[in-house]
Amino acid sequence: MGPLAGKRIIEIAGIGPGPFAAMLLSDLGAEVIRVERTGAVRGPTPDKPAGDVSLRGRRNVAIDLKHPGGLATLLDLVESADGLIEGFRPGVMERLGAGPDVCLERNPKLVFGRMTGWGQDGPYAQAAGHDINYISLAGALAHFGRAGEAPVPPLNMVGDFGGGGMFLALGVVAALLEAQTSGQGQVVDTAMVDGTAVLMTMFWSMKAAGIFDEQNPGTNLLDTGAHFYDVYECSDGRYISIGSIEPQFYAELMRLTGLEGDDQFARQMDATQWPELKVRIAELFKTKTCDEWCELMEMTDVCFAPVLTMSEAAQHPHNVERQTFIELGGTVQPAPAPRFSRTAAEVTQLPAHPGEHTRDVLADWGVDAERVGQLLESGAVRHAE
Repeated sequence: MGPLAGKRIIEIAGIGPGPFAAMLLSDLGAEVIRVERTGAVRGPTPDKPAGDVSLRGRRNVAIDLKHPGGLATLLDLVESADGLIEGFRPGVMERLGAGPDVCLERNPKLVFGRMTGWGQDGPYAQAAGHDINYISLAGALAHFGRAGEAPVPPLNMVGDFGGGGMFLALGVVAALLEAQTSGQGQVVDTAMVDGTAVLMTMFWSMKAAGIFDEQNPGTNLLDTGAHFYDVYECSDGRYISIGSIEPQFYAELMRLTGLEGDDQFARQMDATQWPELKVRIAELFKTKTCDEWCELMEMTDVCFAPVLTMSEAAQHPHNVERQTFIELGGTVQPAPAPRFSRTAAEVTQLPAHPGEHTRDVLADWGVDAERVGQLLESGAVRHAE
């Protein structure tokens, strides 16, 4: 199983980056249980898996954290856990009686991972927000866009999943490693605004070097300003991507497009020429279909790829050979990443419904059968029959 096999993580149910981080930890072999609200249990468990792919890899237990018996049950589970992750606003877990101080008192080695947009403190800490807001304040969104146009949100990949879920998973793994030597747990404060800021590190370097104009988005090397780093429409309405930055790759682009020897295109890094060169090369790319450009440029050093939809990506020969996408429970989805030579990551559990595994999880984590019955009868926990 994966490199985190043997680690036990409690996920307090949420949406977006929290479940994504839990999925990553589970993909890598950790035993992750998702603690759902009892109110989310809706009758018998359906025959098919839950539809949310990010819920894969872990069992689901329904606990009422506002019920004294439910809170006590969670804290009992904490004693057997290596980590806990939650994504409430600052102070919510404390008000429930399951904040870091209480949990670490029960289990001094516990890694307590916290996911918020703004962080646990600061003027914005208690404000509502979404990915678009976090990446705005982090100084990222302003730089996604073409010249003269409004910024374009890059879905919610940068804040929620790049700056949020990935950093939470990394922080938890780092703290787990440290706890092995120190014997002490700690709190991991993951803020999407912080993570997004870190993702912009290279551009802060470029700004300091005077080669990134933050006041004029869409005019720089990597933000669609350059004619050799952009997407272009083909004659069939599909798109291709070009990333011919280095001189040798640019030379290959010139050769395969027939622009070799053109004096204007020879001045690759003359940014004053970029707007006109973009128009010229865009007209050229519209003379062939996407498939024709693929036949000419795929597997060359142009730095080229067709722009694919999700469905197209799942069928592309490169991704098929590498099994980049898998089908589980009738749903196509990304395979676990990265890949390990010895402790292969894999998905061991289809996405679960709320309360689907309450009885089994409590038993496996040391709650005796008599007490499980009492908890079910009191409503502190709920099992989906």
